[in-house]
Parts: sequence; structure tokens; C-alpha cells
Amino acid sequence: MSMKRLFFVFSLVVLVTGLQAQKIFEPVTWETSYKQVSDNEFDLVFTATIEKNWVIYSQYLPEADVRPIPTGFYFDKGDHYETVGKVKEGGNKKTKYDKVFDMDLTKFYETGIFTQRIKISDLSQPVTGYLEFMCCDDERCLPPTEVDFSFKLEAAKKQPVTPKAETAPALPGQKEKSAPTTLEKENKSSGDQGSLIEQQHPTDESVENPTMFNPADQGPASQMVQPVRWDLKIEKSADGNYQLVYTANIDEGWGIYSQDSDIKGPVPTGFNFENGAHFELMDKVIEKGDRKEETDPLFDNALVVKYPHGPVTFTQVIKITDSKTPVTGYIEYMSCDDEKCVGPFDVEFSADFSNFTTSIGKEEIPDIRETINADGGYDPLNPGLNSTYINPLGNCGEESIVKDKNLLLTFVFGFLGGLLALLTPCVFPMIPLTVSFFTKRSKDRASGIRNALIYGLSIIVIYVTIGLLITGVFGVTALQNLSTDAIANTIFFVVFVVFALSFFGYYEITLPSSWSTKSDKMAERGGLIGTFFMAFTLAIVSFSCTGPIIGSALVQSATSSLGPFVVMLGFSTALAVPFALFAAFPGWLNSLPRSGGWMNSVKVVLGFLELALALKFLSVADMTSHWNLLPYEVFMGLWILIFGAMTLYLFGIIKFPHDTKGKLKIKPVRWGFIALSLAATIYLLTGFRYNDQTKSYSPLSLLSGLAPPTQYNVFLADPKTDVDPVIQARFPSYTKCANNLDCFKVYEEGVQYAKEVNKPILLDFTGYGCVNCRKTEENIWIVDKVWKQIQDDYVLISLYTDDRKKLETPLISVRDGSKLRTTGSLWQEFQIVNFEQNSQPLYVLITPDEKVMAAPRGYNSDVNKYSLFLECGLEVFKDNYSQLGMEK
Repeated sequence: MSMKRLFFVFSLVVLVTGLQAQKIFEPVTWETSYKQVSDNEFDLVFTATIEKNWVIYSQYLPEADVRPIPTGFYFDKGDHYETVGKVKEGGNKKTKYDKVFDMDLTKFYETGIFTQRIKISDLSQPVTGYLEFMCCDDERCLPPTEVDFSFKLEAAKKQPVTPKAETAPALPGQKEKSAPTTLEKENKSSGDQGSLIEQQHPTDESVENPTMFNPADQGPASQMVQPVRWDLKIEKSADGNYQLVYTANIDEGWGIYSQDSDIKGPVPTGFNFENGAHFELMDKVIEKGDRKEETDPLFDNALVVKYPHGPVTFTQVIKITDSKTPVTGYIEYMSCDDEKCVGPFDVEFSADFSNFTTSIGKEEIPDIRETINADGGYDPLNPGLNSTYINPLGNCGEESIVKDKNLLLTFVFGFLGGLLALLTPCVFPMIPLTVSFFTKRSKDRASGIRNALIYGLSIIVIYVTIGLLITGVFGVTALQNLSTDAIANTIFFVVFVVFALSFFGYYEITLPSSWSTKSDKMAERGGLIGTFFMAFTLAIVSFSCTGPIIGSALVQSATSSLGPFVVMLGFSTALAVPFALFAAFPGWLNSLPRSGGWMNSVKVVLGFLELALALKFLSVADMTSHWNLLPYEVFMGLWILIFGAMTLYLFGIIKFPHDTKGKLKIKPVRWGFIALSLAATIYLLTGFRYNDQTKSYSPLSLLSGLAPPTQYNVFLADPKTDVDPVIQARFPSYTKCANNLDCFKVYEEGVQYAKEVNKPILLDFTGYGCVNCRKTEENIWIVDKVWKQIQDDYVLISLYTDDRKKLETPLISVRDGSKLRTTGSLWQEFQIVNFEQNSQPLYVLITPDEKVMAAPRGYNSDVNKYSLFLECGLEVFKDNYSQLGMEK
């Protein structure tokens, strides 16, 4: 003890002895109790009852040479127990300026409650120690007093738990189960030892006891009764300070108690702040709600101050002197209905005034990654989801999810690619050469037609074989992963840029000449083999023009098992039919336009398109890997430059190496392409219109699936800043998804929130590189009616199956033994196991207790059908569930 402190204490003793020689002040009495919170953990509770006009001091006071003695708790060492955390403070605590000590001090008026949690291994040995405190009134201070304590702990029996003892004696009519705890009071300054003080426990068993529940003593979390949910926000007050606004949202039939309630009745709601010099509490907490003062039969008809329903707000004005240090503390409360009470509970909170974010509560949310079996395998099977997926709760129409349902479109896509390939300078000139080849070799018209058909079929077989080989080598899942893999898409980007520059005429890309030489020799043999290798020669020599088109088609179709086969069938059909027809009917050649500069123009235009498409692949890699390289504005700006440059090229302003020299004469067909290119440029410019509802750009329907989502931008305010900070503090994945819709990106967090707000769930299996997902979001979700349905009636959970974010620890799939290394693979496995689908998008309507309400649906461009799907799901939810988790 320093000399200044010794002098200060000595002065107090002399002052008190001189002024009050004939009177002994004992304004503070202490009681102790304890509560078992788990098998080996107890809360030791010290309750100070303080006479009016007297105060004791907090454990946490500013450092100073002269200051009051803080209350302290000192435990004797022992191997049979250990303390857990610091001593928590509660009761009527206020921080005010003290003119005697010339500083802000935290004091306790009338009641001080101090709680220390311990973990004990041997209940036969007591927990002992002493506490030290000092008390003052407006005129005097008493010297520091030390009080010995001893806890003889007994494990509680398995029965309803008594209310929290640190804030009140046992409830009226409730018999105490544990042995009384004693205090030996000792005044060190006088040397006199006080009398033994025992806790008083009511023993009147004639009063009906309320049933008390404590979550720590209940079974699984799903059976815990927690009828109150707390929110916390920061507001600016009129005097330049801030307000911490706590809102209690209370389930119907339950209530909480005012902070002004008598502590000898129910536990009053209390707000306890961790001390610090970075803030100052201004006045007391202000309550607002439907306040009732009435007798409560649960507490022997004691008069209580109660809020029988929510919401209830508690506002604390606070002065901040250092915004860098968060303000922390905890709320203590009890909740009762007409038959029972739960609690008391401690709800921790934190308010950060540097960025005005808050957090309150620490809910334990289950994690899908915890579903690990004894062998270390990962199995996300949810029996409720899987069984009701097959037999949903409602009938909202059988929206069959047929794999490869868009195969016709895939075929058309490949067919159009084949037609484009025909117009390139690598292929078009081959038509008359091929016709000449078959004309010379055919003995008569019949043999000419037969050879032409064999030739066309050979082209189809060659290209379709390529598609089948790709599917066989990579497999279905690998193909889908390939279409969204960051490395693969980056390689595609580089390859397409290389192809584009080749189309511009800066260099030629060809397969090895030895391949064409050997194939040409085989073609010279004639017959079936010769005709086949003639087709194979065409595939090789035209590769510099067809390669980029084939690559584009294959990558775009690689999300389904039959995609590569079908797209190559379409491509080869478009390529084979003209060759076969002209070979069979040579006279038709006269109707073809002559070769010339127009073919190079076609090739250059394809180069521009290849360059634009290359950015799509880079965009997919950027989004799946979260590189933040190609946001919406950058992508759209580059596309505008590309199509603008294409327009200038068609006007003849920009030239490339193989273009015709001299002044360009623009013919009608070229004027048509100029108009299309200019219209495309203007159309792209309209993509920067602002949408008030989504707080982002208005997406262009024709670019759905090509451009990044509009909310992934640079210049507009981040919509994620508009999310409720209280919800986000509790659920980190809570954010803004497509079209500024509130959503969760972790399944368990979304389900937990849905249970709290009692809303059905729209489970959205999506992907950053999923074209049809973007089409749904930008053409359907953006419609006002659908947007409001999702935002107001559902909890949206969006799971990105191509998210390349690495898991901390890879998991092994129980289903097939594969290793899951990314977040996306985790959600993909979850989808496959529970819904037997691996394609996106997949939309599933489920209840908060995880039952499927309607047959899931995939992509469908009909807005009205999607809206009816959501309406039907909501009706099923209302018909089957009267309240959260309770079926009618």
C-alpha cells in the first residue's frame, strides 16, 4: 500500500473517530448465495444491501493516487476449483461526478450484486476468501472493511431450477435446496469481529411455487424456452450525445419486469456496463412500453412493475469521450407467462462508436460442417428436408426439375455456331474445293450423293466424338466445376483473347501441318475411309477459325451431362449439311457469293465477339474467387468500347492487317451490321440507369448471365451498408443479395433467423457463374410484385455452389468419398444429398423447422408462374403453421 493511500485511510479513521466517537456505522450488509449453471460450474453471488444515502464503489475505478477503495473479491487458492472470467456487477449502479474525489466514479445505491463464476472439481471442499469494500455518504466515508466468506456447494437435484439467487432471495413459498452460506464480518480498523450472518430462506410451503426454467439445465437447444429477443442500435441525441436503444421483442403471452421492480420479487431488468474512462452514462435508463403495475400470482401476489407484452424499449443516454473503445456490458432479465418463469438470463452487448455497429447476444447457431460422423466423413443429410422434398407439405403444381431440359436451346446454340463457322475464310473457300473433289471421284450422280452423305455424317461423327470424349474424361460434376473454376475460366479468358487477336489477323493459329498431311494422304485412298479422312482434314485445316467457336460452345454447354454432345451435334450439323448438299448438287454453287474481303470482315467481327466473350470468363473467375477486379461498371465499360470499336471498324475507320486497302465501299448488308453494332452500343449505355428499389443499376435483360450482377459495382454506395447492424452482428452471413434483397449466405443462420421471425424460407441454390440464376434475378426477382414477395414474406437464403473460398479444413463426403475443399462444394454436397439435384438454379420453399412446402423448381422465365409459386408456398405455410415450429 502506497504512502498516499495509507495517509488517506488514516485520515478517514481519525475523522470518523473524532466526529462519531459514540456511534458505530454499519450501513452495508452482505448476503451470499449460489446457483449451479452446469455439472461443474456455479455462480457465486454476493449481494450488498446498502442503507439510504450511502454508497459502495465499483471494482473498476479510475487510477489515481487518492480515490475511494474499490470493492474487491479475493479467493483463497485451491486445486479443487478455478474462477471463470471476472466478477460481474449488477444492481443499482450509476456513474457520476464526485466532487470530493474530483473524478467520475461508479457507485452502487441501495443494492449491489456481484457474481463470480467458478468451475469446481471437488464439492467436498469449500470455496473461501474475503471481500473488501468501502462506503461513503454525503458527509463521511468509513474505512475499508474486509469480510470473509465461505461457500459449501452442493449439486442441485434434477428438478426445476430456482430463480437467480444473486438478485433476490428464494421466491415466496419456494424451499431452498442448498445449505445456507455464511459470512464472517470483520472490521480490521477496530479489531472487533462482527457476528455471524446467515441467509434467510422462506420456508412457507403453503404458497404455490412458480415453475422456473434455466436454459443451462435444459436439454437440446431446440427445446430451450427463450421468449425474448433483444435488438440494440445507436442513435444521436438532441444534446449532442448518443443513445443506446435496447428493444425487447417478446413472444405472445410472455412479459418482462421493469428495472424499478423490487428485487425481493421477480428479477428486474438491469443494464450493466463494463467500466471505462471512454464513456459516461447520463442519468438512468428510460423505459417505454405498455407498463403495468399489478399483483403477480407467481410471486405470492406481490405488487410488481411489468411489461406484459412487447416491444419494450430501454434508452440509455451516453457521452462518448473515446470512440475507438467499444462500450460493453450485459443485460440481466427474467421473463414469465401465466404459469412459469424462465431465467434470469445474461445477454452480453457491445456498441462500437467508431463505426456505429452493435452486437447483442451470443446465440449458438448450429453449423452444417459439424455433421461429421465417427469416421470423419461429412454427411449433411437432413431427414426433414429429404423426406418432404419427395412428399411436400403442399401442392403448388408439379414443377418438374428435368436435367438438361434446355437441350433444344443448346442444340440451336451449337447450330448457330456452325453457321458462323461456315462464313469464316478458313471454311467458306473449302466448299467449292470439296465439291470439286467429290465431282471428280463420283462415277455417277447416285455415287456422288452417297459420298456426300458419308462426308456429312463423318463431319458430325468427328465433332460429336469430341463432345463425348470431353464428357467421359471430365464427368458431369467436373464439367460443372470447370465452367465456374477460377483457374479454368482465367485460362479460357487468355485463350479467347489469343483467338480474338488471331481473328484480327495478327497471326494464324493452326494445328501441326503433319496432321493435315497424313490425313490428306488417307483421304486419297478413296472409299469410305477416304471420305472420312476428307472430313477429318476439313476439321484440322479449319481449326484456326472453328476452334474459338467450338471452345465457346463447349464451355457454355459444360454444365450438364449431355451438353457437350448436343452442342457439338448442332455445330457439326450446321457445318455438314451445306457441304453435303453442295457436294450432292454441284449446280447450287453458282448461287454462293464469291470469296473476297467480306469474309475477312466476318472474321474480324467474330474477333470482337470473342473479345467480349473473353471478359465473361474473366468475370466468372473474378466473382467466384472474390478478386474484385471486374465489377459491373468496368465490365460494361469494356463491352461498350468493344462494340463501339466494332462499329468504327464496320464504317472503315479502324483497319486490321488483312482488310482491303483503299476506300471502303459500304454495301447494304454491311449497313445492316453497322446498324446492329451501333444499336448494341447504345443499348449497353442504358445499363447505367439507376434503380431506386434495388439501389443499383437497372440490369439489361439481354446481358443476363453475361455481365456481373449490378450490385457488384464501384461507384454506387454499397447496399451492404444498409443491412441491419444488429442482425448482422448476430448472423455474420446476413447481407444484401441480388436486387438489394436481404439474404443469408449460410443455411443455418438463415434458418435460425426464420425461426425468430416466424417466416417461411426461400432457399436459393445459385452460382456466380450460373447464367439462368442471373436471368431469374434480373428478369423475375426485379419485378415489383416478386421483389416484395421475397423481401416481405420470406427469409432468403442464397447458397453459392461455385464459391471458391477455401474451407479451413477439407471434409470427406460420405456420399462418394470425394474431398470438399471450398464453401461452394459444401453447398453443392448439401444440395445433392437433400434434394438429389446438382444443377442451378434450384428454388426450394421450406418452413423454419426445415420441411419442404412445395415441389422445388428450376429455371422458368415465366414471371407470373414464379409469383404464384411464392404465393402458394406462403398459403401452405399459413395453413400448416399457426406459430413458429408448431403444426396445426
